[in-house]
Amino acid sequence: MSDLARGHSTATLSEASGLAVALAPGVRPVWPGARLCGPAFTVQGAGGDNLALHRAVVRAPAGSVLVADHGGARFGHWGEILTVAARQRGLRGLLIDGGVRDAADLERLRFPVFSRGDSIRGTRKDFPGVLGVPVTVGDVTVHTGDLIVGDLDGVVALPGAGLDALLDRADARVAHEAEIMAQLRRGRTTLDLYSFGADR
Repeated sequence: MSDLARGHSTATLSEASGLAVALAPGVRPVWPGARLCGPAFTVQGAGGDNLALHRAVVRAPAGSVLVADHGGARFGHWGEILTVAARQRGLRGLLIDGGVRDAADLERLRFPVFSRGDSIRGTRKDFPGVLGVPVTVGDVTVHTGDLIVGDLDGVVALPGAGLDALLDRADARVAHEAEIMAQLRRGRTTLDLYSFGADR
């Protein structure tokens, strides 16, 4: 999707968007080096219950990132078994406002998961959830089809409308910052380059 966001960092994409697309900083990668990029398939679940995730793995199109609202609940909503199932279905990763388990297995399987943290507390299988509806994850409303990008710094949820123009702005921002850094290496200062003023 849009050439995997053209390789831009979440920080660049957030700033280039000019929108409130950055998720709360408490949503972090489960394993070091995990990167997430793909269209969202949304899941409205319930804290302490993971039946909705089992259903979503079956229903989501290949190439999707599951984006699940579990109310930030610290339960092991996702682990090795669901990861193997998701990989078999061609899913690209998971973004969940809730807890997960089996972090070492997720890293071994190289399946990117971003969550509120680890938890070995068990889950129920009672609430089927609602799929494909807007959900709130990390204080940001996400719709199915939004582009999800995650890296070491955090996660952004970019609206599908106007995405190419946003990525063009991100390209321009990276080019401008490269010129700034080149000038810094030649001895210029940030106060000068950004016109902050010498009295600051």
